[in-house]
Amino acid sequence: MKLAADGDFGEWISVGGNLFYPGYIIKGKERHLMIDAGINMMGPAYLASLKKIFGDQNALDFVFATHSHFDHLGSIPYLKRKLPHLQAGAAGRVGSLMKKQSVLELMSALSELQRRSFQNIAGDEDVHIEAVNFEIHLKEGDRFDLGGATCEVYEVPGHTGDSLAFYIPEIRALFPGEACGIPEGDKDGHVQVEFLSSYDDYVASLEKIIRLQPKLICMGHMWVFTDDDATVFLQRSLEATPRYRELIETYLNAANGDIDSAVQSMAKKEYDEKGTIAQPRESYLENLKAQVRQVALISVR
Repeated sequence: MKLAADGDFGEWISVGGNLFYPGYIIKGKERHLMIDAGINMMGPAYLASLKKIFGDQNALDFVFATHSHFDHLGSIPYLKRKLPHLQAGAAGRVGSLMKKQSVLELMSALSELQRRSFQNIAGDEDVHIEAVNFEIHLKEGDRFDLGGATCEVYEVPGHTGDSLAFYIPEIRALFPGEACGIPEGDKDGHVQVEFLSSYDDYVASLEKIIRLQPKLICMGHMWVFTDDDATVFLQRSLEATPRYRELIETYLNAANGDIDSAVQSMAKKEYDEKGTIAQPRESYLENLKAQVRQVALISVR
């Protein structure tokens, strides 16, 4: 089934935050882990969810980020200010990025574009993004025993160079971030393909997580897939990827290889006119530029 990312999924998983920016909370018998913490203004919502789930927001031990985008780790600085004991984990590169002023300023600017929609959550709280330490540098093969549930780490580059997926083998639950794209629209079964740093790596990463044969996929935004629909979605994502590359090639050819012109034409048709992509337009444009550049590089090999 395709379900909204809300509430509980069995005894081990609860969803904090909201549909747009779910923080998946793994409730081990000894330690508790949250996977992803979206834009900075969601910070108070995650704390409220922790208090509701555990009766004590301080019960959270770890927060892991699937990748370095602001909408997957923007609340980590806030959470670490509020929960000083909290240990953050991500790919090694992320810790360095989160100390660069230019990166922090870009994340803050992109977050501010959404303030109007999330001001009721942030209120008067200080949710600013600042340099933050990641105590745990995650890599392929790492395993974390939470007590009855194990979090396994897989490197899945392609969306970003630092993308990770997390897998709980005891319940066959996968947390892929955006390594397998995003469902596009509510009913048509289309996939918003998300290769930004490498087309080839993105395909290889999809093939890697397909081999895990998950029975539960907790998506980076909006949705959770269960049972056979989990593997169907992954296969659909793999099939959609070369089709999307071909679509970009069509726009590039029409623009005589001009990347900026292809981006503008594609955004007008695929985003503005179709209206099926929920992602904010500014973020969509940033991602689309990276994708078109990737395809342009492939075409000149």
